[in-house]
Amino acid sequence: MHGFDFKEIQEKISDSFRPWQRSFQFWVRATNIYTGYKVFQLRVSLVKDAKKQEEMWERQHEQAADKIYFMCSDLGGFFLKIAQLLAKPDMAPAAWVKKLVTLCDQAPATPFDAIQLVLEKELGKSIGEIFETFDEKPLGSASIAQVHRAIVKGNKMNVVVKVQHPGIERLMMTDIRNLQLFALYMQRTDIKFDLHSITKEMEKQIGYEFDFKREANAMERIRCFLYENNKKSPVLVPRVLRDMVTKRVLVMEYINGIPILSIGDEMAKRGINPHGKIAEAAKHNILNSLSRAYGQMILKSGFFHADPHPGNILICKGQEVALLDYGQVKELPNKLRLGYANLVIAMADNNASRVSQSFWEMGLHTVAKCENEQQELLRLAQTLFDTKMPTGQTVLQPFSDDSSIKKIAVETFPEELFSVLRTVVLLRGLSVGMGVNYSCAEQWRAMAEEALLASGRVTRDGKERSRRRASLRRLRTGS
Repeated sequence: MHGFDFKEIQEKISDSFRPWQRSFQFWVRATNIYTGYKVFQLRVSLVKDAKKQEEMWERQHEQAADKIYFMCSDLGGFFLKIAQLLAKPDMAPAAWVKKLVTLCDQAPATPFDAIQLVLEKELGKSIGEIFETFDEKPLGSASIAQVHRAIVKGNKMNVVVKVQHPGIERLMMTDIRNLQLFALYMQRTDIKFDLHSITKEMEKQIGYEFDFKREANAMERIRCFLYENNKKSPVLVPRVLRDMVTKRVLVMEYINGIPILSIGDEMAKRGINPHGKIAEAAKHNILNSLSRAYGQMILKSGFFHADPHPGNILICKGQEVALLDYGQVKELPNKLRLGYANLVIAMADNNASRVSQSFWEMGLHTVAKCENEQQELLRLAQTLFDTKMPTGQTVLQPFSDDSSIKKIAVETFPEELFSVLRTVVLLRGLSVGMGVNYSCAEQWRAMAEEALLASGRVTRDGKERSRRRASLRRLRTGS
């Protein structure tokens, strides 16, 4: 007769209750943060002095930042991704950014013995049979997986081994469903924006991230596209070791570089003034390479890496940019890709009527609550889909009373567009963080025209007329 393994039974009971515990913790904390802001709005509306109001808002944001930080830190998993989205200097209050940016690369590491079990089960061999050396201490740990450096037996290749955290898929899907309900409530009460569609797309995209075979295929596809369509690819993409890829393990080429956010410190170490001409030129080159790669992927291919947050970007020798982590990729339907190409041209030309046409073409339905609808639509498009910041601003504050999102209700937002929106927002955050203000719409304009030309949507004569009209419009507006 076999004895009961009480420890195993206890662990199973604990695992079954974890999603419920997480849901309870999320709702208690999210409700506390939300009601804190609603009560504060009533209090601040009674104060007439603008300077005092500003000071009160700063204190409120600081208090909320602490609460959001501890919620994301304690729950981990999906909430670390939320921290990445919020910790961006162009979107969130400064107090939030300052607090949450420290969480972006602080996912707790899974103990090595648990990682070893996953690795050996997936690859069917012991670590010693596959690798000559294997660093037990991870290079980094993210919300879904952690990475270890190793050397392959035989060919002595330096590689990175990506291994999924055990049990993480179930917990993260619980988190995102809670967020969907919260987004639905916010959409019906406060924010007239189709947040629910965005969270549905997030659920779909994050679901894909748990399949490393899919990620390996995406990495190879993007690598081939960029390397074949350029004399020199604008970004480096790691090579995959095909015989070492499973659903939960991915082995790829090691690329040596420094994280993009450490570039200022690295320049200072080398005696380069981080705010001088050499540094500014280097930052422009880096952003230009990254943005060019994204313009080609989105507009020409329609299949793109959809997660350019700072942790996925390395700067290598000679200012080369390496783009890592292909768990989040997106393929746009042709109609949406060409509709977005049309929108890029409209934004670059400040053409409000063309923005309206592009929104309709993409299935982005809006209802105006203001007089100057066309200009507000243009502002909305640039807020959502361009990296350029208005002169003198470093924070967009898209949900402020004066924002275009408050004046134009977005009733339908196509789910597939969320990945484009998120990509542009992350690129904008990078550019603001590096002190470079540029317009991806202006940079991508020629690519957008080429995409429309290749589809037969415009002729070369039409392209030339469009370019002349855009030049005249820019002369009239002085931009």
